[in-house]
Amino acid sequence: MNAPEKAPVEPVVQFNRRGNIGFIVFNRPKANGYEIGFMTRLNEAIDAANADTEVRVVIIRSALARFFCAGADIHAFVQNSVIDNKAMVTMARLALEKIEGSGKIFIAELSGHTLGGGLEIALACDLRFGGDGTYTLGLPEVKLGLTPGNGGSQRLPRVIGRSKALEMLITGDSIGPQEAHRLGLLNRIYPTSDLQRETEEFARTLAAGAPLAVAAIKRGVQAGATLSLPDSLALESALVEPLYATRDAREGFLAFTEKRPAVYRGE
Repeated sequence: MNAPEKAPVEPVVQFNRRGNIGFIVFNRPKANGYEIGFMTRLNEAIDAANADTEVRVVIIRSALARFFCAGADIHAFVQNSVIDNKAMVTMARLALEKIEGSGKIFIAELSGHTLGGGLEIALACDLRFGGDGTYTLGLPEVKLGLTPGNGGSQRLPRVIGRSKALEMLITGDSIGPQEAHRLGLLNRIYPTSDLQRETEEFARTLAAGAPLAVAAIKRGVQAGATLSLPDSLALESALVEPLYATRDAREGFLAFTEKRPAVYRGE
């Protein structure tokens, strides 16, 4: 008698593409708590998205209803050695650096609890869109005797301002999506039932734009934030000058004069 076939196991992190939009989907019940395997898959998914020349915008979302990501798997963290945990954190930092360093736009789509390392993933993304549910967003590491380890203490103040970020960090308290939107942590908020549709529509519109210009803008905003005004203006000049000779720039001007939509190729 043959043993029953086991159902295929869904990857904990999966990358796929539809048109010019890439999707990275978390699916590790119950809370998308991550460990070294999860972070290895996330790095692979980001690499796949960055290597796909058709992809211009990447949406990171969860397959779970209640959680985007609750951060590190505490049970695994407690059981692992300090060396193993440091290796996992290094892998997590690498993934977030790849998101920030990408010329593509990454959008975090949040409709469930986004805590600790989960919020750090969202903070590394360029934009964050949220549903209007009852979930929470926060960095509660201080309640475990730790600080955020994947950039949360540095990226959160840059997004919402130093004072409120410091309050959230030293108390470990979380906020709801409406407050997150008011503070600028969420760029946009939609009814949860509309979140996926609205996020994908925004991504399609953005993907139709000029990818070389978008990548230059992303780099300029990120790098310029830590420079003096003269240095940041010099950076802007260095980024725009190569664009003048691109096919996309010629297409943009021609489409404007011909009163038609431009067709950008990233050339």
